[in-house]
Amino acid sequence: MIRIRWHGHACFEISNEKNVVIDPHDGISIGIPPPKTKADLILITHEHYDHNKSRVVEKEGSIIVKENRKINGIEIETFSAYHDKFGGERRGEIKIFKINFEGIKFCHLGDLGHILEEETVRKIGEIDILFIPVGGVFTIDAREAIETCKKIDAKVIIPMHYKIEGLSLRIDGIEPFIDLSPYEVRYIGNEIEMDSEDIPKEKEIWIFSL
Repeated sequence: MIRIRWHGHACFEISNEKNVVIDPHDGISIGIPPPKTKADLILITHEHYDHNKSRVVEKEGSIIVKENRKINGIEIETFSAYHDKFGGERRGEIKIFKINFEGIKFCHLGDLGHILEEETVRKIGEIDILFIPVGGVFTIDAREAIETCKKIDAKVIIPMHYKIEGLSLRIDGIEPFIDLSPYEVRYIGNEIEMDSEDIPKEKEIWIFSL
């Protein structure tokens, strides 16, 4: 059994005995509460201030991961992509993380700014749960996110990096993504406990709240 918890923006926590936190922010810089957890593994997709505040979730023994690693049975793969549609010229590169945690394959797309090439999609391979930005402006927008969901055939789609109450970034809310989606939508709350048997047979969008 694992737990998935959202800390706002692009920050997610996946945990059982070990705790993985992806793209921690400090809260105050973007107008929402900071993550209230401590991580064994901290995954940073890129070095922008709203994604790289490892100190907020660090504890003694924390490991910051930015490349392929296998630690305590958790397998992590990285894939290069861009923060914009211009090969990184405007906002640089990002890392996409694929995480095999208790047999469930997660993919966190970071601040993906373009439609992924078929070769990258092929390399990423099979995914159960996809964390995908949908707010546009700095990332792909709702329409591009739906196209990406069709390319990456995950059964669970978790939108992130969209406007919520308090967030100071000028990005779109989640409504355009929901309106365009052909998939069933489930409202989860702040966290969910699950195992591989809970992965749905058909695609679903899981919407978390703070």
